[in-house]
Amino acid sequence: MGSDKWKKAKQALGCILIPQTLETNPSSSSSNINTNGSTVIPNEHRRRLSDAGVSLYSTSPSDVIRPPSPMTPTPSSHGLMRFSRTNSKSSSKQKTCAICLNSMIPGQGLAIFTAECSHSFHFNCITSNVKHGNRVCPVCRAKWKEIPFQSRTPGPREKLRGSMPSWNRNDPFLEGNHLQASEPGIYDDDDFIEEQRRIREQSVDSVSENQRIEIKTCAEVSAIPKSISYADFTVLIHLKAPIAGSQNSRAPVDLVTVLDVSGSMAGTKLALLKRAMGFVIQHLGPHDRLSVIAFSATARRLFPLRRMNDIGRHQALLAVNSLTSNGGTNIAEGLKKGAKVMLDRKYKNPVSSIILLSDGQDTYTVMGPGGSQSRTDYNSLLPSSIQQSLQIPVHTFGFGVDHDAVALHSISEGSGGTFSFIEVESVIQDAFAQCMGGLLSVVTQELVVSVECVHPTLELRSIEAGSYFVRLEDNARIGHISVGDLYAEEDKHFLATLNIPNASINEMPLLKVNCSYMDPLTNDRINLDEVAVKIDRPETQGTGPLVVSIEVDRQRNRLRAAEAMSQAKYVAEGGDLAGAISILERCREMLSESTSAQAGDPMTVSLGNELREIQERMCNRQMYEASGRAYVLSGLSSHSWQRATARGDTTSSTNLSQVYQTTMMADMITRSQTMVFGNVPSPPAAPLRSLSQRLSPR
Repeated sequence: MGSDKWKKAKQALGCILIPQTLETNPSSSSSNINTNGSTVIPNEHRRRLSDAGVSLYSTSPSDVIRPPSPMTPTPSSHGLMRFSRTNSKSSSKQKTCAICLNSMIPGQGLAIFTAECSHSFHFNCITSNVKHGNRVCPVCRAKWKEIPFQSRTPGPREKLRGSMPSWNRNDPFLEGNHLQASEPGIYDDDDFIEEQRRIREQSVDSVSENQRIEIKTCAEVSAIPKSISYADFTVLIHLKAPIAGSQNSRAPVDLVTVLDVSGSMAGTKLALLKRAMGFVIQHLGPHDRLSVIAFSATARRLFPLRRMNDIGRHQALLAVNSLTSNGGTNIAEGLKKGAKVMLDRKYKNPVSSIILLSDGQDTYTVMGPGGSQSRTDYNSLLPSSIQQSLQIPVHTFGFGVDHDAVALHSISEGSGGTFSFIEVESVIQDAFAQCMGGLLSVVTQELVVSVECVHPTLELRSIEAGSYFVRLEDNARIGHISVGDLYAEEDKHFLATLNIPNASINEMPLLKVNCSYMDPLTNDRINLDEVAVKIDRPETQGTGPLVVSIEVDRQRNRLRAAEAMSQAKYVAEGGDLAGAISILERCREMLSESTSAQAGDPMTVSLGNELREIQERMCNRQMYEASGRAYVLSGLSSHSWQRATARGDTTSSTNLSQVYQTTMMADMITRSQTMVFGNVPSPPAAPLRSLSQRLSPR
């Protein structure tokens, strides 16, 4: 029964199926007419229509649209695009209310309203739908001249006889104006979570004992003569997460999406946001829970944390589809509501995360009432509960060129999340898909890496770990790196530096590395066997210079590039764009002369291309303000967390800047690009290989 309601929900929302794959026709550059009179839309034109938020409908896997049933795209007041057939007879056969999805049977005690466009609805359902002034048919989007009006409040008996099922009878998000409906004072109304022990027992049987984190180490050079001391000697620590399990053997997620619905989101932006949220809703499993916060001048929880089973998905789609845009931008209030959902919940799934999307400047917390800058502390946007007690990452998405990149980057950095820059609006669904590919593949939690000096004369000079917290103790002989969650097949690289003195031994032990983490499925603490790092100490050096490891040099280049980006941004913010470009140019030259660059290392080449792209976006103040700043900050976020972010106009794994993209992320992006609402293709037979797989240490 639930499955039927889910199908009806998608039909009522205008969900449109398209072929799972798009045929490429390189010889065609414009629409062509076949001999049978049908129109063929080339792949490149199809993509442009898709980028504009328009979906193409086809009844077969071909690219042919038959003229006997012409379809006209009609914009929805809720943002979704639909196609209406001029000769459709579906309205005459309608027996289901498109609002409550229940049958309409005359004589059952429920009034039926038939509109001038011939579509029928339960009278109570349609009066609730139009009472805020909506004069558009929910099915065909025709504008009505006459609307039904309910002059009295139905009595208790009439309510009991209503056809709306119990789960949505009093839901505030069905009232139409979400920012005005009442809310509970405490958000402890989240859906019950199925007993985790049973889920864990099912998952443990399908998880191999070998699916554990792999630790590899690599010294800068393999041997140092006994008579030579070596300053700032570098050791690479490489962690590789295990592969993802099946849908039933992954950690369930609690996800809160905080969505900007201010006036600037009107039109195509809101339509694309709804489409992207539809993708998120469809790819969450029945054990995952979702809550949606909408904010403009104020913030509103549309619905509590609900399991994404058939009923939950139906409710979530209804809520998202009915969003409208107006008012200012109050990011702080939206995050406050999102944090409250997480803080007040009765139950907790193993993985928790918040997604924040905004296309504008916060006009309430950071900016004063008159638009003047009244506070520069962007950390004030992030609730203290997220930073202290919750420790939940907030993944932020800057939508378009008018968002506050500094604010969103500060929010993500302060919470352990990532910042993505969506320069081209049509990429929003792919950006969400990439993020979901990570959240739905968490394989370790509370990961801590420990590094200890072995030889008594050694001490750690530093541990380069980006934004991950590092703690040194015991006179810098021991160091700890707090990594937290790891996504499936994710790589993390850390560089430990120390001074190597001269020695009389033939082999010198340097470090021992181990790590411990929580398995999110079994809730067990796992301690891995330590890995030792040693180097040879020969009597004399062989012929030629010491050969530096390409793996170590590659990660040094990553850190150098990130440092150059940070310095260039600082100089650019001070108004010296020429100085910023010079910093980036010097770094590019340094990378090109490195060992890894001489060997043709793809990541080093990618870093050089990234620096050149930033230089181009700093060519003048207008371009830097529009896209340069956000592009730099999304790059810094990606490199500091070693995690993929959306950059500019693409999330494609063919872009060498996406060196942190996992297989699951690439797969989710493929799904996003080969489907629209209502069509969930199965994973490809041969999953895409992310660039990080091709860059694994040799």
